[in-house]
Amino acid sequence: MKHGLIKVAAAIPGVRVADVDYNVQQIESFIAQAEGKGVEIIVFPELSLTGYTCQDLFRQQLLLDKSEGALLTLLDFTRKLDIISIVGLPVRIGSLLYNCAAVIQSGTLLGVVPKTYLPNYNEFYEKRWFASAADLMPQEIYLAGSPIKVSNEPIVFRTIDGIGFGIEICEDVWAPLPPSNNLALAGADIIFNLSATDEMIGKHAYLCSLLAQQSARMMCGYVYSSCGYGESTQDVVYGGNAMIIENGRLISKSERFSMEPQIQIQQIDVDCLRCDRQNNTTFRTAQDGATSRVINAKAVNERPFEIIREINPHPFIPTEERMTANCEEILNIQTLGLCRRLEHTHCDKAVIGISGGLDSTLALLVVTRAFDKLGLSRKGIVGITMPGFGTTDRTHDNAVSLMTSLGISLREISIAKSVIQHFEDIGHDIKNHDVTYENSQARERTQILMDVANQMGGMVIGTGDLSELALGWCTYNGDHMSMYGVNAGVPKTLVQYLIRYIAMLPAFAEQRDTLIDVVDTPISPELTPADEQGNIQQKTEDLVGPYELHDFFLYQMLRWGHRPSKIFLLAQRAFNGRYDDETIRHWLTTFCRRFFNQQFKRSCLPDGPKVGSISLSPRGDWRMPSDASSALWLKDLEF
Repeated sequence: MKHGLIKVAAAIPGVRVADVDYNVQQIESFIAQAEGKGVEIIVFPELSLTGYTCQDLFRQQLLLDKSEGALLTLLDFTRKLDIISIVGLPVRIGSLLYNCAAVIQSGTLLGVVPKTYLPNYNEFYEKRWFASAADLMPQEIYLAGSPIKVSNEPIVFRTIDGIGFGIEICEDVWAPLPPSNNLALAGADIIFNLSATDEMIGKHAYLCSLLAQQSARMMCGYVYSSCGYGESTQDVVYGGNAMIIENGRLISKSERFSMEPQIQIQQIDVDCLRCDRQNNTTFRTAQDGATSRVINAKAVNERPFEIIREINPHPFIPTEERMTANCEEILNIQTLGLCRRLEHTHCDKAVIGISGGLDSTLALLVVTRAFDKLGLSRKGIVGITMPGFGTTDRTHDNAVSLMTSLGISLREISIAKSVIQHFEDIGHDIKNHDVTYENSQARERTQILMDVANQMGGMVIGTGDLSELALGWCTYNGDHMSMYGVNAGVPKTLVQYLIRYIAMLPAFAEQRDTLIDVVDTPISPELTPADEQGNIQQKTEDLVGPYELHDFFLYQMLRWGHRPSKIFLLAQRAFNGRYDDETIRHWLTTFCRRFFNQQFKRSCLPDGPKVGSISLSPRGDWRMPSDASSALWLKDLEF
């Protein structure tokens, strides 16, 4: 493991029922292939050395002896290999036969795990041949020339890097109390399942759901290998399934019903799994009483490292197949939150500053939804455009067009005179376009909104988004303030996506062109004058960096607790060909510095709804001292 990532594999080798020599050759081939690709742990199907469908041949001494001999062959084959291999075979213990998983590494048999739950219904009749792990008394046996302790005690194997993994076999995961429950609670980060699941209509979908749910419930990686072509089709068919799942999310899968051997190789991010477990107090409580025996794996040589898993560059944006459902859910969360606040305060008036930019546009759309849902007249929504020294015709016209077409009350209040008077009062040179020049305008706009709200007995709706809060890209006691911030949980990249989604809805055909132009307009606070052609000169992303990078940094840092050096590696993979290393490092440094330095603004945020897994509310998800040092995080980027 390096950078919290471990490379694992699920293999579906070619199989011939009861042809142990052929089966072991197929397994050896996949082990060698996986070792060459830097895989640390590989799992094979249930009873992979003999084939699952041997039936009464499991009572033949020749098959059992040959199976044990094949295990010895594998031990010899792996003598100079670092990879941990998990294979299935029948094992005689005393007078009983057990369906087992053998864990081998570098010529050593690390341990043997017998199957607990034996299906004996419908097409299955495993109790005809095998005993359950529940019947196994602790003892030491010799298997393939190796002394090995066997029992029904749960075993957590631990790699040299400290990653814990456990094993369950096929039916075990279908049981009401799967062994993986205890294994995960006892410290297994990953569960490997050796399986032989036959195909029936609808069963595969149920299996995928079952594995995803178990992985999510136990906050673990789940690596599943089920036998395929070559098993007996006398009564049932085995389609072959290799799946790698991380905390409920399928990250790799094989082709079903393939006649060719297959292997799925993927990286599991153990840091992410442990972050969730650490933060989840329910998981910590459930750990009480979980027990296991620990078996340590052998030391390994350092492997070359590369990230092979796909890294989503836009983690906040819904996937195409979930677009409608996710966008509607987000908008409904924002809308319902505002509805409750308006209802609680007996308020039927809302005041909102409309700039023609992204954030105020989304906020206005949410406010209109809330008023419609409450049965209130949209005329109770007062949209105020407040032109200043940097306002361009493009944004002003978009603001007016949007407010007019939505049927809200529109007011225009220029801030120029009042800000000029303010500059005279405090002795500031209007030609000096410094932070005072900019923030005076932002605070003047907020004062207008608050005073108008007082006049009409209304509520000021905040428009600032999650990305701006992370970077502190807001004016303290200016646009930083409101009576309810509907966008507080929505990052900038998602704001753009939501507006584009709304623009494509039939109900917004009249506003479509305006909304699309809002999305296409450069992001800017418009606090410094436009250029000679009247175009926006002050572009936010030129000053603080691309929002798609900052949203990526924010997600990786807060959702998973990743250190900056790992975030850098993930960003390299996610934005390969789009940003060079120097650019990523520069803006990641900016993000870390600003995130720490601007905490004081987040410590006194107005209320606002949490939308996704990331929130910066000081009352909810993120509590940090305003004077915390960023030194460790900045130093971590010095490599």
